[in-house]
Amino acid sequence: MPVPLYQAKAEFFRTLGHPARIRVLELLQDGPRPVRELLAEIDIEASSLSQQLAVLRRTQLVTATRDGNTVVYALSTPDVSELLRAARSILTDMITDQGLLLDQLRTDADDRGADAARPSTDRTLLA
Repeated sequence: MPVPLYQAKAEFFRTLGHPARIRVLELLQDGPRPVRELLAEIDIEASSLSQQLAVLRRTQLVTATRDGNTVVYALSTPDVSELLRAARSILTDMITDQGLLLDQLRTDADDRGADAARPSTDRTLLA
């Protein structure tokens, strides 16, 4: 029985759920790179990078070619770059919305602080 599409999508997004994998994909947007360059850019052990690259290969998000002793990785499709751009856009919108909310909260707090500092003109308090 085939896997439901929503389940396949969930598995796909789980694959993207590791910061090192996202960083590899970001770096590969600029073109193919050998493992040594990826390792220099990502602050993880070589064995961990190897594991993360294996996950990306298994899910066919990246391809690997051998050039002598060097393994060079590349994005398997430009759609991966599109996905990363879409994620950046969504995150930018979310952060912008949060910033607007924060500004509103600060304004509200400032207004309340100003109200508390004003002398009361309530007649019952003056009597």
